[in-house]
Order: sequence, then C-alpha cells, then structure tokens
Amino acid sequence: MKLTEHQLRFYATFGFLKFPGLLNDKIGDVTDAFERVWIESGLTHDFNRTSALVPFAESNEYLSLLLEDPRIDGVVSSILGDDYNYYTSNGSYYVGDTDWHSDHQTNWPYHSLKIGLYLDPTRRDAGGLRVIPGSCHHGDYYTSLLDPVHEFPKGARSDNIWGVHGSDLPAQDLESEPGDMLLFNHKIKHSSWGGGDRRRMLTYDFEQRVPDNLLSSLRDLLKGPIERGDAQAYGETLLRVATPQYRTHLEQRIVVWDEMVNEC
Repeated sequence: MKLTEHQLRFYATFGFLKFPGLLNDKIGDVTDAFERVWIESGLTHDFNRTSALVPFAESNEYLSLLLEDPRIDGVVSSILGDDYNYYTSNGSYYVGDTDWHSDHQTNWPYHSLKIGLYLDPTRRDAGGLRVIPGSCHHGDYYTSLLDPVHEFPKGARSDNIWGVHGSDLPAQDLESEPGDMLLFNHKIKHSSWGGGDRRRMLTYDFEQRVPDNLLSSLRDLLKGPIERGDAQAYGETLLRVATPQYRTHLEQRIVVWDEMVNEC
C-alpha cells in the first residue's frame, strides 16, 4: 500500500493522516497480544497515572511481524523512503489528560514519525488524539510558544500563555475506533483530554535512514539505552522473526549500537 500524491501532500503540509478501519482485520489479535505483553512483563497498571512499556512490540512475535504488514510498511516507506529505520514501540495505558507536546522539537535534524493504534474508542473529550495542523514546521510562531524553552511564569502551558485551557486550543480532533490507524510527524504538537483511566494505545516509531553527516544525533539517542546496560538495539523476538527484507530497517541502528558498545 503506497500513499497517493494527495495524501503525501496533505501529510507534508499538515503533519498527520488518519486511515479509518485500515486494520480492522488485525485489531482483535493486536489487542490480545497487547494484553499478553503486559501480563508477561509482570507489571500492573494502577489506574492513577499513565503506565507505559518501552520498547513494547519487540518482545511479542505477532506485534513484531505486524511491522511487515504492507499497509504499515507501505505507508511508512511512502514518506521516509524504502530504506527507512524502525525506531521503537510503546504500549500504554493512558490516564486523564496529556498536555500539548511534540515528540521531537521542530529543529530535530531528520524526519521521524509515529503510527498509533488506539485499542479503545476515543472521542474529542474522551481521550481522542488532537493535533495542531502544520505545527511540525520549524518557525511556526503559534505552536513554538508551547515549547518548554520559552520562559513564562509557570512554564509553557496554554493557560499561562493565553489564559486558555489546553483542551480549548484550536486543533484538529482525530477521534478513532479500534482498527483505525493514525500517523503523525514526531514534531507535530499533539495532546489528548479526558479518556478515563485505562485508555490503551500501541505506537510504532520510525525515522528516515540517518544521513552520515547526522549520525552524531543517532549516537546521542542511543547513549541512554547503552548506559542503562540494555543488551542490544532491538529485542530478541523482533531479531528472530524479522525477515531478511525487513532487517534492512534495523541494520543502521544495530551497526551504530555495536560501534558504540565496542568504544566503551
């Protein structure tokens, strides 16, 4: 599955896409696998604050193989190129509000994006993802004020800047049903409001193959896991089930990881 020219232009302009019902045939098995990963982790969600496991899918065969589904692989390669890198995954039980933020600031040197699968229905004021269209572009005045580098008396929150609660900022609502697939640029400002105490979401993160002159940025990203003593760039299950074709999306991080470990 490749994106159309209109879809590519929409994403390039606004920074997100929604694919209603795209994974309806998979979502039941995805949900079952999601719950198994949490059970096998030995951790429990206490319903008082958001719980997250990172990495997540790499420990489960079904969720690892889902990366190779042509609908996911095709969409990602349409934007990032056929030699893109797989980055990591996240499995979360969200609680309450998530204030406005970007996963990477707009001066991040290379293109990266997230695919999100909500495993429960979401609505505008019940945990639905909200995005500020176009806020992925460097130099956007309105949304750059939400970056934490700006010094307001109580921090860069919308109520401190404009006297408006975050849920009332102008934005696009991306309400979803299980089986919908959401895709958004890591730099876009996004949030969610409401949604109870057990809102399940699985995300996959991808990046363009990092140009040689920007490898220092990738090395900086990998410092944390290496210093924590993580054994390798990816989990054993993902490395075992990934086909030779898909391993091309893992190789750059593996090579850089091994180089950094050997330098230690």
